[in-house]
Amino acid sequence: MSESRQITVGVTGMTCAACSNRIEKVLNKMDGVKAQVNLTTEKASVHYNPDAVTVEDITTKIEKLGYGVQLERLELDVFGMTCAACSTRIEKVLNKEEGVKQATVNLATESASIEFNPALVKELDLIGRIKKLGYDAKVKADKEDKQTEKEKQLQKMKTKLIISAILSAPLLLTMLVHLAGVSIPDIFMNPWFQFTLATPVQFIIGWQFYVGAYKNLRNGGANMDVLVALGTSAAYFYSLYEAFNTLRHPGHMPHLYFETSAILITLILFGKYLETSAKSRTTVAISKLLNLQAKQARVVRDGAEMMIPMEDVVVGDRLVVKPGEKIPVDGIVVKGRTSVDESMITGESIPIEKDIDASVIGSTINKNGTIEMEAKKVGKDTALASIIKVVEDAQGSKAPIQRLADVISGYFVPIVVGIAFVTFGVWILFVTPGELETALVTAIAVLVIACPCALGLATPTSIMVGSGRAAESGILFKGGEHLERTHQLNAIVLDKTGTITKGKPEVTYFTADEETLSLVASAEKGSEHPLAEAIVAFATERNVPFVETEYFNAIPGHGIEARIHDKNVLVGTRKLMNDHNITVTGAIEAELVDYEMKGNTAMLITVNGELKGILAVADTVKDTAKDAIKELKEQGLEVIMLTGDNERTAKAIAEQVGIDRVIAQVLPEEKANRVKEIQLQGKKVAMVGDGVNDAPALAVADIGIAIGTGTEVAIEAADVTILGGELLLIPKAIKISKATIKNIRQNLFWAFAYNSAGIPIAALGLLAPWIAGAAMAFSSVSVVTNSLRLKRVKI
Repeated sequence: MSESRQITVGVTGMTCAACSNRIEKVLNKMDGVKAQVNLTTEKASVHYNPDAVTVEDITTKIEKLGYGVQLERLELDVFGMTCAACSTRIEKVLNKEEGVKQATVNLATESASIEFNPALVKELDLIGRIKKLGYDAKVKADKEDKQTEKEKQLQKMKTKLIISAILSAPLLLTMLVHLAGVSIPDIFMNPWFQFTLATPVQFIIGWQFYVGAYKNLRNGGANMDVLVALGTSAAYFYSLYEAFNTLRHPGHMPHLYFETSAILITLILFGKYLETSAKSRTTVAISKLLNLQAKQARVVRDGAEMMIPMEDVVVGDRLVVKPGEKIPVDGIVVKGRTSVDESMITGESIPIEKDIDASVIGSTINKNGTIEMEAKKVGKDTALASIIKVVEDAQGSKAPIQRLADVISGYFVPIVVGIAFVTFGVWILFVTPGELETALVTAIAVLVIACPCALGLATPTSIMVGSGRAAESGILFKGGEHLERTHQLNAIVLDKTGTITKGKPEVTYFTADEETLSLVASAEKGSEHPLAEAIVAFATERNVPFVETEYFNAIPGHGIEARIHDKNVLVGTRKLMNDHNITVTGAIEAELVDYEMKGNTAMLITVNGELKGILAVADTVKDTAKDAIKELKEQGLEVIMLTGDNERTAKAIAEQVGIDRVIAQVLPEEKANRVKEIQLQGKKVAMVGDGVNDAPALAVADIGIAIGTGTEVAIEAADVTILGGELLLIPKAIKISKATIKNIRQNLFWAFAYNSAGIPIAALGLLAPWIAGAAMAFSSVSVVTNSLRLKRVKI
């Protein structure tokens, strides 16, 4: 059975939460499909079983529901074609690519036009496919910077709004004159003049509402378009009926509501324009991250330097980076020496020295030396691309708190339509018997004041802004559910090495001779443990010779054993010595305790069973660790240190930073169990770590927080990543989570309150339809505007 796969599909045509709920509900009924549809990002995140369903089945289902699957067009210059067979071959291969709807290759113009789904295939993948066929392809050089799809949509909405406003203005004037009792030229009161102005608004500007309503009703759903189409059509056609009555009965004084339908559509368009404009500002974090990427790279090919677009850089390329330039991709330095500003990734403001074999990160800034580097990760594999992907996934995900709003939104429109019909019946039968006009106006007010948009936007807009605000601060939430759960934490478990401490220990005491140091350093050279690196560095500084190790074995949590020139070497804890029946005397034990009380990790050294001395290593505490732990305590969290180190050393470090509870001498495989034990005490636990051995504990914790300077395995297992290892970002992450949840609750409260109060008021006949329409339009705007306040929250 195939593993579940995941795609993100852009969906067009959604107007309110009822749309996104309808799509999500239908997709989830498909065999092997689990989907989440986000109204704010206009994307569907779909996990599917390829044995049960295809991507085409999923996109076809969305289109059958009356919505569109977002496509992009790529225009390329293609080089190397010599005849029609070339262009036919390229075209045939491109059209077989998953996600490509249509590809056309023109031999005469040496170009290709490709319409594709960006959720399934990327521009670089398509260019790479052409290159694999033996041709070359580049994005058209003369292609102007096109507007993004959002900008085009916004411009189109603005144009329609202006036209609608111009046509509705005279109709608004007639309504205001009625209210003020002022006389105006008779032409404004002429039913056919009003008909001429209202008809284009109703059926040209407002046609989108009819199309949306038809598609939803055809597929058994109902959304905001249904409410708008019903309400405005009732007002328009009643007015048209009254206008025809003037022809049949010349003395008839018509009751016209052309202004109601036209102004309603104008106000709704205005609200949608403001909403879309505001929503575009919620993705500013992604825009900032994208702007960090380098656009070109200086590559060395055939002995010559040349500037090439970023998409042409491949793994293994030799790149030259001069002072002040951005490092194009992730790689290693192969020539030269410099310092690099990595603050955009690590948060560390001081430039980092880089020598040969040092790793460099794409989009960081080379400060003061020219270097040559070898590209190791390009495109979507770079560190920055990974960060952007995490932020996009977080902004596109749903938080559990949204489920209630989704359930309500799914039933909302049919209920409102029912209430409108009941209102109409009550008014025409009991309140104002026989008065069609009054009953109709009241029912229209009920239809137009009710809108599920505010409910649908309440959570995702806050999640988008909150996760974006966090990303700008160096905090990456993997999803909306993690952003929500973080505020519930009441205990936080911190790994010691690399989390509380800098993770770069140094040898502080060595009591054996040079020959023993040579054996120990030679043995430790085979280990990647930070303590081993410190010992090797210590020996290197003293020019101690390294010899070949015949056998090496790392014993997690205890130490190492090795065989060198028929000598058996042990370096490690008392437990390691006990396991090999080596006695630790009282004097040696006292010396060990003394080092450990000073915060050192002390290790015993034996050669062929003979105790040779002690080696002590100290790892300094991070500068901000104490302040971060103080803030966590002030937020009401219990702070716990979890470490494999001995208890004395651990308590010495804990005392420095203000941690009261220490769990020491824990083997890597036991860390997850210790986290579970804390959870069984009724705690919501966060685990903070940076190493491979922390990954199981990170996965078990309610929230796993990985230090960004740590391993990829730890980051993959975590729910939140703290870039750069800055511990002060942990209390900030909790503050952002609390602020975001508070913002969501505000949005949901006002969305529920608005509809709970608005519908009864309208049903009682206390709201004119145009006022109801204005209130409906601005309810969504108010939710998005409130969410945008998160951009200014102090953390």
